[in-house]
Amino acid sequence: MEKPQILVYAEKSLNYSAFDVKWVPRSAKVVALGSHPRGTGALQVYELNDGKLELVHDVERSKALKCGTFGASTLEERHLCAGDFDGKMEITDLQNPSLPIYSVQAHSQIVNTIAGVGGLNIGKGAPEIATGSRDGLVKVWDPRQKDRPVITIEPQEGEQGRDCWSVAFGDAHSAEERTLCAGFDNGDLKMFDLRTMAIRWETNLQNGVCSIEFDRKDVEMNKLLATTLESKFHVFDLRTFHPEKGFARLSDQGHKSTVWCGRHLPQNREVFATTGGNGSVMLWKYSYPESRVKKLSDGSTEGVAGKVVPLQNATLATQPITSFSWSPDKTGLSVCSGLDQAIRVVIVTKLNVL
Repeated sequence: MEKPQILVYAEKSLNYSAFDVKWVPRSAKVVALGSHPRGTGALQVYELNDGKLELVHDVERSKALKCGTFGASTLEERHLCAGDFDGKMEITDLQNPSLPIYSVQAHSQIVNTIAGVGGLNIGKGAPEIATGSRDGLVKVWDPRQKDRPVITIEPQEGEQGRDCWSVAFGDAHSAEERTLCAGFDNGDLKMFDLRTMAIRWETNLQNGVCSIEFDRKDVEMNKLLATTLESKFHVFDLRTFHPEKGFARLSDQGHKSTVWCGRHLPQNREVFATTGGNGSVMLWKYSYPESRVKKLSDGSTEGVAGKVVPLQNATLATQPITSFSWSPDKTGLSVCSGLDQAIRVVIVTKLNVL
């Protein structure tokens, strides 16, 4: 079978550093967030038109913007929630982005990472936003309840606060269940049960955790992808938990550099892309073992990890690709941003025959 191809369809040079880029749901638009050389924030919306990215909105904020999500917004409103270098979180209506419709001092230092759940008709339960910061705190917000977080997760007593680099929601298959994962600069990966307000599981990946994502956040926990410094990524099978061994894990060397980002294809959760510090995008497919669980001699059960196969690899830039976003509507359409001050619309072919 012919392999999928990774093709750059449109490219746009920027006059600022873009740290995050997202497809605007149900549109041909993308939004880019970043920092101008003078430290102010860049928020730009582009529309894909005849193979070109055309600028629709160009807004400057007082502080550089680090990360964004649509995950807690309705499909009708498609409000963008973003975190900045000053610790603020803002929600913006992209129809009129000149001023945020909501802003709060979420953290005392930079908001490194943000995730949303309960919006876009994905998953059950109330809309919520998670933020992770250099201040060591992870917070959960209800966009309908302004000013203060509904949950603040602090380091345990006696623990030093670590820089939180990544957060992800999962397990939102009912109105009661919801799980939040957080990855930290020292390699810590922690899973919180938001219903019981307890740590459900934790491990250490030896290297800073650059990104984490559940393969789908609206089903009972299935798999978790974590990418790290030193060119590694890990896939955890979350269906079977062993009290001592935890979840079954598969680890792989991806790019010959930091794996900045890992994102599952929305239309097929066994396919995912990773982006590297060497400017490359790699496409992978996960396959399950014959049995995902095995019985041990003491009567307990443990999970069994599957395998990943590389499908394709393409170098798109000379600098790290730091963010990647699949279109939720068109299979194979994606957008990425890198430290070379450019955003690229990328098409991955043949994904419907994998």
